[in-house]
Amino acid sequence: MNNILKNLKNTGEDDELILEVSIEEEEDRLLPRSADYLDMEKQYDQIMFFYESGIRQLTAKLDILNREFQFCNDRNPIEYVKSRIKTSESILRKMKKQGLPLTFSCMMNNIRDIAGVRVVCPFITDVYQVARLLIGQPDIELVQIKDYIREPKENGYRSLHLIVTVEVYFSDRKRKVPVEVQLRTIAMNFWASTEHQLRYKKDRAFTEDIHRQLKECAQLMAQADEMMQKLAENLNVSDQDDLFW
Repeated sequence: MNNILKNLKNTGEDDELILEVSIEEEEDRLLPRSADYLDMEKQYDQIMFFYESGIRQLTAKLDILNREFQFCNDRNPIEYVKSRIKTSESILRKMKKQGLPLTFSCMMNNIRDIAGVRVVCPFITDVYQVARLLIGQPDIELVQIKDYIREPKENGYRSLHLIVTVEVYFSDRKRKVPVEVQLRTIAMNFWASTEHQLRYKKDRAFTEDIHRQLKECAQLMAQADEMMQKLAENLNVSDQDDLFW
C-alpha cells in the first residue's frame, strides 16, 4: 500500500482529490466533501473497504446459488469460489502502463478489476449457466464481457471474464460497486494457475520454447474439457444450452 500512496498525488484540486465512482452519477461520491483532507492512507483504506463490500455481496450471492443447487439438484455447477483485492503495487503498475494520472479518482474511474471474484466450475456449460444466473439478478448490472473460452488469448489462456456492478447498501445510501468475475473450468484453472507460477519465477528466463510448450498444454486442457463435456452431455449431467447473451 505504501507504494501507491507515495505515487498517488494530492493535487489540491477537488476533482483530483474527491473519490468518485464513474459508473454512478457524477455527484454521487464515496466520501463526503469534509473528507477531502483526510490523510491518504485513511482514504485508501476506505476505498478498499468499498471494493471489499462489493466482493462480500457478490460472493454471498454465489454461495446462495451454490447451496440452492446442493439442496435442490443432483449436482452443483460451482466447484469453489475465490476472491481478492488487487494489490496496491499491481494497481500502480496498471495505471502507469495505461499512462493514467496517479490519483484516487482516476484509479476508481478507470481500474475496474480492483475487486475480483473467481468461480471455478466442473464443466464448460456450468461456466455459462452460472454467469447467466448471476447477471440475471436485478441488482447485478453487466458492464463488459470478454469470452476467452470461445476466443482464447494468444498464449492459450481460457476463461470467461465479466465486469459487473453489484448494489451494496451502506449506512447513508445504496452504491454500485464494480467487480471483475472470472469464470472457468477446473482444467482451465489448473493451466492458468500453473502457468502463473512458472511465468513469475523471476530467476529463470521465459523462452519461446517454454511459451510453445505452455500453449500445447493449454490445448490439451481444452481437449480434456471438451471430452468431459461430451461425457456429461451423454450422461445428461450438464445443460447443453450454454449461451447467455
